[in-house]
Amino acid sequence: MLWGAYVRASDSGAGCGGHWPLCNGEVVPRATSAQTIVEFTHRVTSGATLLATIALAAWSFFLFPRSHRARRAAVLSVVFVIVEALLGAGLVKLGYVEHNASAGRVAYLCLHLVNTQLLLAALALTAWFSRRSSEPSGRPSRIVFATLPIAILISVTGVIVALGDTLFPTAGMQQDFSAGAHFLLRLRILHPALAILGACYFVFASIAVLRSNPRPLTARIASVAMVLAFAQLGAGAINLALLAPIPMQIVHLFLADLVWLALVLLAVESAASENR
Repeated sequence: MLWGAYVRASDSGAGCGGHWPLCNGEVVPRATSAQTIVEFTHRVTSGATLLATIALAAWSFFLFPRSHRARRAAVLSVVFVIVEALLGAGLVKLGYVEHNASAGRVAYLCLHLVNTQLLLAALALTAWFSRRSSEPSGRPSRIVFATLPIAILISVTGVIVALGDTLFPTAGMQQDFSAGAHFLLRLRILHPALAILGACYFVFASIAVLRSNPRPLTARIASVAMVLAFAQLGAGAINLALLAPIPMQIVHLFLADLVWLALVLLAVESAASENR
């Protein structure tokens, strides 16, 4: 996931030309340009992820009974990773790379991001559910469950900002309000505004979980979620102040993924606490 972000941030999406799954018409490209190496490496690691996820699902069928949640999560992981590969191919085939600043690319990247988040959640839950054989039937409270669509919405606006930072790397905040500014720049204000509001809600939901006297594990996850929410805000502020250098973009995305995972596990464990 992080390498995929580097492909976009380094403008390497067209490193293999318009070919997929081949790279510049070759299985192993002979071109040694930096963009080709970055894009080809991403394709190799994506292929390895696909094979590993299929192996994970097969192993889950060997380890767990038919009704076990780890099995279902592993199957969903395979579905999402296949969709992820197809979406990645679509980016190349549709020309949504390099300097393409169309609304179609924005919509496509948002769809790609949502699927990536679902894939990450399914993989994490496969591992998490493998820890126990019991099947808690409780449901997370609405307060906790609402953190998930909010987190996805914030991530979607983050994709818009990241694309704008890639296409207009020297554009400062003052240009966002210019009459002639590109629509990607005008939309950039949405992300920090929603991120601040979202972080406040994540903290509120975590405190609500802590006040309900949950199990120690659930309390730890809620505490971690709060810490990560504040860390993510700090990273976002630094990223904005520095005009989004690539290393900071990667750190920002990594923290966003950790926040997402913490919220997913908080929803699952808070449901287990309610059930008990």
